Amino acid sequence: MKSLFKNAAYFLLILAILSCAGKQERELPSGAALIDDLGNRVSIDSIPGRIISLAPNLTEIIFDLGAGDKLAGNTLYCNYPPEARNVEKVGDLLTVDFEKILSLKPDLIFITVEGNRKETFDKFKSLGLKVFVSNPRNYEGVKKSYLDIARILGREKYAAEKIEIWDALLDSIRSKSRKYNPKTAMLPVELKPIMLAGKNTFLNEFLELCGLENIADDSSINYPVFNREEILKRNPDYIIILSDGKLKTGDLLELYPEWKDLKAVRNGNVIFVDRDLYSRPGPRFAEAAADLFNRLHPEESLRYPER
Repeated sequence: MKSLFKNAAYFLLILAILSCAGKQERELPSGAALIDDLGNRVSIDSIPGRIISLAPNLTEIIFDLGAGDKLAGNTLYCNYPPEARNVEKVGDLLTVDFEKILSLKPDLIFITVEGNRKETFDKFKSLGLKVFVSNPRNYEGVKKSYLDIARILGREKYAAEKIEIWDALLDSIRSKSRKYNPKTAMLPVELKPIMLAGKNTFLNEFLELCGLENIADDSSINYPVFNREEILKRNPDYIIILSDGKLKTGDLLELYPEWKDLKAVRNGNVIFVDRDLYSRPGPRFAEAAADLFNRLHPEESLRYPER
């Protein structure tokens, strides 16, 4: 079996890094501040002991950094890792229970730009709550959010080492993908209407990393809507479907019977992937990229380091 890592010593180092999360915290300098993704200066006087996350990707980051025990609250959609389901729920992405949040006495609340409403942010500020806004739109944005939150939680060294692992894995995927002839693909984010991930989305990065050419890369819209005729015209080699595990190719053909003539369907190249794994710009980004590469090239058996 082929592995990303060339020698056992390096692999053992990686396992050591992954096992160190949460073992040490570095106190922040007095009066330290970070600039969030809205450009706001957020003062962090000490490592927060009680935090709230209002987005699944941010919850994943917090747990990945070994700080899940600091979570006083999160959302109904925060379901990974499994421990996240046991955290007190304070609403969904758009509807927030402000009274419950106040009762939890958080030191800091993490929210996102796309997942949460401006009214929610404004309400928090009016209540005197400290808020940090994250807006990862691509892999570089994921790394920034990961590092920002790590600095706040005193896990900066661990985060930097973890990102080195991600970068090495993605470099390997790029390198291995160059060996294969380019193929075209489409990645719908919705099926009715047919809304595809465009070239300026983090979902498109998965395609690019794996050497696939996005059939929607000529659109300036992040998530363009295509008509049925245009899909037939562009005729992708692969169709990547975000799924909760229930969809089958037959379900797609019930919606669009003409897809039976697409190369992807004729050649059995419809790939169903975990919606949560792929659609959350968080610490599983590299894992999702490796998953797609292995689906495309199972003979390679590229491995992601175990947590």
